[in-house]
Amino acid sequence: MYPAGGISASIYANRLRAEGMGSNDQAVHFSNQDYEALKQECVESGCLFEDPCFPAEPPSLGFKELAPYSAKTKDVEWMRPTELTDDPQFIVGGATRTDICQGALGDCWLLAAIGSLTLNERLLHRVVPHGQSFQDDYAGIFHFQFWQFGEWVDVVIDDRLPVKDGELMFVHSAEGNEFWSALLEKAYAKLSGSYEALSGGSTTEGFEDFTGGVSEMYELRSAPRDLHRIIHKALDRGSLMGCSIDVSAEHTGTPSRRLVKGHAYSVTGLKEVDYQGNMERLIRIRNPWGQVEWTGAWSDNSPEWDEIDPSEREDLHLKMEDGEFWMSFSEFKRQFSRLEICNLSPDALSEESLSHWNTMKFYGAWRRGSTAGGCRNNPNTFWINPQYKITLLEEDDDPEDDEVACSFLVALMQKDRRRYRRLGQDMHTIGFAVYEVRYRGCQNVHLKKDFFLRHSSCARSETFINLREVSTRLRLPPGEYIIVPSTFEPSKEADFVLRVFTEKQSETEYVSSVQYLELKRSKMVFHCRVYTIRFLDCFSCEPRCNCVGLFQMSVFAVSDKDLKTDGFSVESCRTMVNLMDKDGSAHLGLVEFQLLWNRIRKWLVIFRQFDLDKSGAMSSYEMRLAVEAAGFKLNNNLNQILVARYAENEMIDFDNFICCLVKLEAMFRYFQQFDKEGSGEAEMNISEVSSVLIEHLSTFG
Repeated sequence: MYPAGGISASIYANRLRAEGMGSNDQAVHFSNQDYEALKQECVESGCLFEDPCFPAEPPSLGFKELAPYSAKTKDVEWMRPTELTDDPQFIVGGATRTDICQGALGDCWLLAAIGSLTLNERLLHRVVPHGQSFQDDYAGIFHFQFWQFGEWVDVVIDDRLPVKDGELMFVHSAEGNEFWSALLEKAYAKLSGSYEALSGGSTTEGFEDFTGGVSEMYELRSAPRDLHRIIHKALDRGSLMGCSIDVSAEHTGTPSRRLVKGHAYSVTGLKEVDYQGNMERLIRIRNPWGQVEWTGAWSDNSPEWDEIDPSEREDLHLKMEDGEFWMSFSEFKRQFSRLEICNLSPDALSEESLSHWNTMKFYGAWRRGSTAGGCRNNPNTFWINPQYKITLLEEDDDPEDDEVACSFLVALMQKDRRRYRRLGQDMHTIGFAVYEVRYRGCQNVHLKKDFFLRHSSCARSETFINLREVSTRLRLPPGEYIIVPSTFEPSKEADFVLRVFTEKQSETEYVSSVQYLELKRSKMVFHCRVYTIRFLDCFSCEPRCNCVGLFQMSVFAVSDKDLKTDGFSVESCRTMVNLMDKDGSAHLGLVEFQLLWNRIRKWLVIFRQFDLDKSGAMSSYEMRLAVEAAGFKLNNNLNQILVARYAENEMIDFDNFICCLVKLEAMFRYFQQFDKEGSGEAEMNISEVSSVLIEHLSTFG
């Protein structure tokens, strides 16, 4: 995995991605485990692999219903396939849908996705790498690859599987000696933190993690007229499809016949047949249980098949698997509530004739107090959410459509939420809004509160919902737009990935920059005669002060009642001395003191201006505006760091505000010394970096 850490780690990760790391061919090692190296080590030592990162112990099963010592986990053993059967096989006769039979875990959504994956061998082997078996160099170690939040991850596991009463607890194959599906499920459980973390979900989640594609969802009650064409095209392109019935659904027409509410099915085929002189459209569905099928019209033994040409009937039934059934397309739309389609990304498509999306991807975060502004219902904070600009350059090529518009799809995905389930947390409610920007050529303009109070969104996600991903297909005229992703409520923290898919050429950029805006000093100079006299009184013997002396001065100078401060801390004073100390003496002379005090008085005016409720402290989003008014335009990463460093309960007092600005000015000044051409980029060798950090250690502290 990429190294943990702040901005430097993010820069390093972006550099690796640019070099191809995270692609299917260069998957990131989950938990830094290298499959080839670990297997070679086991083969040479003669020991079977035991995974220290996902041990065969109760916590790997779950945290609630599958918690240690719960009734469902009592008497569970962890056994290798070599202990369960004399002839264990990884895959027998190719991976088929009968290899995926659900066990005692509510992950039918995942199994429906795996079932669809078996219909495309090329996609399957991106997830299930070739060359794994229980015969050749068997070492008790296997690996699988999943797409996770914008990159492919290689997950290593040992082959110890949970067993109860001599049977696999979870996914198993109809063939008693075939284990690829059980091992795949274990790898996915490791990725999510535990087996129980897989309980409940959307089929699209599994689809995307197996392909890196983008999903769409159709409510069948309001499906487009050409839905059958959409499904037919999706099947031809190898897209993965699933369907489900809402628990609260009320059916019309034929009553449900052994269809399970709240359960995920796979869509595996579409066909038209000649029935009583008319063309009847049929759809093929599969239950991942491997049993419990539809028993209505066009089910396995229904009388409708007697009216079909025997050769055609035999052909359609020949391709059937256990748990799979046909039903009429009209009945399908009545009985099922929702259809989910995963469109494959360009790297997953092998046919050159297929049209490809143009894909853009951004990694972002919502952080309390700095970038977690909530939805438009929160006008004071909505603007602090991350913002992304998209420029639609070229309209669609559709001769039947007179409207000049550009089609694109926006997909917002929150990261790693399954892993937080054991802590009692789940998915946030997320969505996004799109705003038209009526000026061209402006770079890095982060829109403020006033803009959103005056303008309505021109498009938005269909709903805010607590799913891992929200995606919506949109059509807008060529132009520039801002996408604002957010949680529904403010102050909800999460990392996210924003993907934008366009049919035609477009440009995107993250709206944020780092700039030091020099303010005109003539407008910000204060007469501080009273403080100069005080300075001379205090230091008459030697007219200069150190950090302790400055601390004593500040107690006198800034003890205003409305500021809720007793003066600056010694740490803040030390930082100020370092900023203004020109000769390295660790003391300030009279001129240096006057310059510093002018800055402090200027910043005091700004503090009072943005302390909107006159509480003597600023909220974190008020601080963001105040920092920019002081001349520092920062990106979201830096704003997050400032809030984490200087805020207490999302509030910043005057002392911390001044200390923050002093350090910002010092850092910008040091940077500008090396930015010779004013390009916003500076080159420093290791010696120069070291000398700056050592010389100004307390300033950067």
